[in-house]
Amino acid sequence: MLYILAILLPPLAVLFTGKIFQFIFNLILAAVGVILAVVTLGAFGLIYILAIIHAIIIVHGHRQEKRDERLVRAVRGDKK
Repeated sequence: MLYILAILLPPLAVLFTGKIFQFIFNLILAAVGVILAVVTLGAFGLIYILAIIHAIIIVHGHRQEKRDERLVRAVRGDKK
């Protein structure tokens, strides 16, 4: 679900991971990409692609952290 959101609305996907500074960075990157795409009729819309890639990397890292936490809890024998 977050991967789809990372493609459609990259800053929102980053915000849902709880990384506020990464969210701000991605929001600036996406805004610059959209503004440049409109002003140059799409020529610099590639910057928005960078925002998408950044969001996918952040979402993947978040999922990896959650999986690692579950594995550590399982090894320790924690109930939650």
